Amino acid sequence: MAITSNSGDTPVPATRGPQAGSQPAEARPVEIAPTLSVRQLAETLGVSVIDVIKQLMRIGIMANINQLIDYEAAATVATNLGYEPRPEPQATRKLSSTVIDFKKGQHLQGEARKNLKPRPAVVTIMGHVDHGKTRLLDAIRETNVMASEAGGITQHIGAYQVEVGGHKVTFLDTPGHEAFTAMRARGAQVTDIVILVVAADDGVMPQTLEAIDHARAAGVPIVVAVNKIDKPTANPDSVKQQLADAGLVIEEWGGDVVCIPISAKEKTGITELLENLLLVAEMEEIRADPSRPAAGVVIEAKMDKTKGALATVLVQEGTLRTGDTLVVGTTWGRVKAMFNDLGKHIRKAEPATPVEILGLSSVPQVGDTMNVLTSESQAQKLIQKRQEEKRGRGAVNLSNLYDQISTGQVKELNIILKADVQGSIEPVRSSLQQLSTDEVQVRVLHSGTGNITETDVMLAIASKGIIIGFGVGSQTGARRLAGREGVSIRSYKVIYDLINDVSSALKGMLEPTYIEVIEGQAEVRSVFALGKQEKVAGVYITEGKVTRGASARLRRGGELVCESTVSSLRRFKDNVKEVAAGYECGVGLKDCNEFQVGDTLELFRSEISQ
Repeated sequence: MAITSNSGDTPVPATRGPQAGSQPAEARPVEIAPTLSVRQLAETLGVSVIDVIKQLMRIGIMANINQLIDYEAAATVATNLGYEPRPEPQATRKLSSTVIDFKKGQHLQGEARKNLKPRPAVVTIMGHVDHGKTRLLDAIRETNVMASEAGGITQHIGAYQVEVGGHKVTFLDTPGHEAFTAMRARGAQVTDIVILVVAADDGVMPQTLEAIDHARAAGVPIVVAVNKIDKPTANPDSVKQQLADAGLVIEEWGGDVVCIPISAKEKTGITELLENLLLVAEMEEIRADPSRPAAGVVIEAKMDKTKGALATVLVQEGTLRTGDTLVVGTTWGRVKAMFNDLGKHIRKAEPATPVEILGLSSVPQVGDTMNVLTSESQAQKLIQKRQEEKRGRGAVNLSNLYDQISTGQVKELNIILKADVQGSIEPVRSSLQQLSTDEVQVRVLHSGTGNITETDVMLAIASKGIIIGFGVGSQTGARRLAGREGVSIRSYKVIYDLINDVSSALKGMLEPTYIEVIEGQAEVRSVFALGKQEKVAGVYITEGKVTRGASARLRRGGELVCESTVSSLRRFKDNVKEVAAGYECGVGLKDCNEFQVGDTLELFRSEISQ
């Protein structure tokens, strides 16, 4: 949404970067792409989005944060802010956001662009737990039921559509930034707009900040819904201030973020919220070509005892029809039948329509992409190609960072930062961002306190970033997921070492480091004494495997008891080399006899980080 401005304003200097109106000799050169969004221009110039929007307004362009502008307009803004603009060379040209390109059909050329038509916006609701995300979804359903549903039973397929003023809006019924980012981690950019729900009596909470960072990383516009305004303790003004502190400045405060007060319980403000969603969607110019072969993404999948593999697919491009041959992830099939969110059998599904499809050979994974092809042979070739791409996919980490920068594969180093206390975050963040060079920008996508979690790893996968822990550890599930997906986790206790490693990585001088790979986990269910001093544990292996000679940690209630190696491993009376998950065995640890029933045994190995 564009901000208003009083006539006669004088140009405002940038909050960062050169001062507007500086002498030409002092102007810093800056390379600008032929087309880029307002947000990207602000990042390129190192100024706030508000400064860029104000400068655009002064030359007669009303633009929102994600709107694309041409080189001429961007160059004028850069000049007014004290820069010397230059066209970006073709060899180093940055691509516009995938979200914006796809939504506006800019991946299409020539005649294909003529078939673009407006499509419904796809919306995901995020926010802190208990702030009313689910209740808002229910209120939207109850107040905007489509006429065709009257008297019918809604089928839950993970998404549904409502109608507002003759226009449809598609809602993903998977609230929470974890599910949102899990899809992005698998390469699926589904959402066009995010509704951020904040309780008026509770304010901005840790999960609210996480949701903001996840939405920003995806590059989608945010609409804020201040919920629970019916409560006596509601304080919307305090919420607005907290949002501003988090970098979301609402329109009435001169920003570009739409903020609507609502009560999901009383069903007030719902209509206004939906109307503003339509306005944001209109400004985003969300379009698709319904005449193309269908493409989309899986939002839910399951195996039904009677129907077989079922997948709920959100069609993003083209029209999906009964009988189409399609590849979904690394599985394929033919569409035998399709059902919409009302449980009705339909024969075709246009862009932004969620449908449950029957006919796949196996159950795909959530986030898998779907493509319609003309023949089975084409389907097999695409599956083979995807399998090869998956095997060849390389993650970004500090060890290979310089090589990827040198070959132009990386222009941004995205970092997820976790620290022990809030006071440690800002100095570390500031020090990291100062390491940015002309070749690569260092961006802290998300920061928070506490141990590194699976959600942090999912965000790193989705944004092709790395995770840095300062004075914190990592959850077992997070380490296992990071090892499987090739995500780099670095832990530090001294800020100098942290900054020195990242700086060295940017310069290509970082020494190899070792990472841990979790091999297995077991639960101690009994303890046996073999003598006065030696004890062994009877364990049940819950995950992975236990191998004789493997490195092991004994934990009690999350606390480390001892670290050793597996000195003996027995299955009944037999000495064995390895025991897999689902079996019981006897385990002895070298120089460690502190077993207690209920302890956890963690098996791991160390290897050089690639």
